[in-house]
Amino acid sequence: MIVAALFSLFIILFLLNVPIAISLAMSTIAVIMATSDFNMMMIPQRMFAGLNSAPLMAIPGYVLAGVLMSKGGVSKYLINALRSWIGHLPGGLSVVTILSCMIFAAISGSSPATAAAIGAIMLPAMEKGGYPKRYTMGLIAASGTLGILIPPSIPLIVYGVTSDESIGKLFMAGILPGLLLGGILVAIAIIYAKKNNYGIGEKYSWAERWRATVKAIPGAFLPVLILGTIYKGVATPTEAAVVAVFYTIIISAFVYKELHFKDIRPVLRETINTSSMIFLIIAAAMVFALFLTNNQVPNKVAQWIGEANLNVFMFFLVTQLMFFIMGTFLEAVSIILITLPILLPIIKHLGIDPIHFAIVMTVNMELAMITPPVGLNLFVVSSMAKERLEEVVRGVLPFIAIMIVVLLVLVIWPDISLYLPREVMK
Repeated sequence: MIVAALFSLFIILFLLNVPIAISLAMSTIAVIMATSDFNMMMIPQRMFAGLNSAPLMAIPGYVLAGVLMSKGGVSKYLINALRSWIGHLPGGLSVVTILSCMIFAAISGSSPATAAAIGAIMLPAMEKGGYPKRYTMGLIAASGTLGILIPPSIPLIVYGVTSDESIGKLFMAGILPGLLLGGILVAIAIIYAKKNNYGIGEKYSWAERWRATVKAIPGAFLPVLILGTIYKGVATPTEAAVVAVFYTIIISAFVYKELHFKDIRPVLRETINTSSMIFLIIAAAMVFALFLTNNQVPNKVAQWIGEANLNVFMFFLVTQLMFFIMGTFLEAVSIILITLPILLPIIKHLGIDPIHFAIVMTVNMELAMITPPVGLNLFVVSSMAKERLEEVVRGVLPFIAIMIVVLLVLVIWPDISLYLPREVMK
């Protein structure tokens, strides 16, 4: 009954357009105050303790690297290099969009940042290439979701901190699923373009291709630098984020010469806005976790699951449906922090590998980025394209179906997620 009151109050505050973090904290504190004589001094202590984690410092690092990459010309030159080689082929511009999102995802760790950086360049280019605007918006929104699956990934960092799993292994686990989803999107984009004769762009000369490729090499090395330092044990994910920031500053300011002193303030402002939103949600979720622990909610849910005799497949079905519904009004970090403390004991009881569950959950969080009414990528693309949100939703619906199929594949074949962590990080 108390839990029902908490969620009811949370939903009411959310519907009143109170920010998610404030809604979560206020509803939890109100219920705690009304139903117990709990020492309220524990609440700020728990909030600060939840943020006092070195791995969480990777989040502003990757966010800053992504913003610098967008503002400093790195993403522009990467896209231009890809266009020079495949932009003239049927579906070439679609493929450039998807591959660019995959490369940017391997730097920023953020889905909206990926959609914004690539969409700003590829949206007008694809329209000029004859693609319908609705399809273009849907493709950019869907491809942008790769930002939270291909490592480094902000949701995977939060998952690792919450579940005490190795962030390096979680990053490794996201590589094959990310390539699988990206590959499927590429195949469908080519088929669609050939069927409708879309995407015949300008053909570059060999000299132009080599010039564009050479120009893009410093930026293209950044994902290799980030992931290589992590998997070779040279740096932790947090240290790799700092390395990424310094490297991006150097090539943006001194190689491409597109990052200037006047850009520092807007870059820092965008980074602080994004990072502070995430950290505020984490702090609020710590209060929520305190309530759950105090009321033994995880134990009661685990007991219910045990008495219901749910098998692994039914558990995946129930949880993925729950994530999908929650994703229509919450974003990824909130969902992870609200549900994971409850689900972790059940995951271990059923013998499910937490790393496998993390990847399946992250793909569902990708769906949350493109499902209305609160899909962040939908708002990003709608704003860039200057179109109504409804048009973006219509364009993204086929891609939602594709991602649901990929989600089922990952549930059925866990080795897609677990092969690299098992073989590479023994």
